[in-house]
Amino acid sequence: MNTLLPLALIALAGPMLAGPALAQTTVTRSETAPSGKSVRLVIAPNLKKDCSSGPLPEIKVVTAPKNGSLITKAGKIKTPAKYRCPSKEAAVQAIFYQSNAGYTGEDAVGVEIKNADGEVEKRDIRITVEAAGKKTEKKESTDL
Repeated sequence: MNTLLPLALIALAGPMLAGPALAQTTVTRSETAPSGKSVRLVIAPNLKKDCSSGPLPEIKVVTAPKNGSLITKAGKIKTPAKYRCPSKEAAVQAIFYQSNAGYTGEDAVGVEIKNADGEVEKRDIRITVEAAGKKTEKKESTDL
């Protein structure tokens, strides 16, 4: 009995058994947050490339913050005039970050977002947490 034939078939079938790899992009950016205050990091609408509505984006936390916590919220917004689908009512998922009380320094978050078209984008967000009295670039917010 020839055992090489089954091994050869398994070797050839291996690449066919694995599904197609999904394209994934990575976006890295920096944010500033006041210590102990909630700041919106990400907002992802359910709009497809053709501006039609699709399923809500799926958000997966890949790297949790070491010095704070994340909250996800769902809601509806009207897209800004400069957005690719301007002034469109959309369902959204948002991620908010809040540092531990009194913490100042660096933190980081990694998330994967599967959009309405099924594409996955990885976001690596570096967060500078400043003393609560300092003026930060972003206004404190828990609203979408």
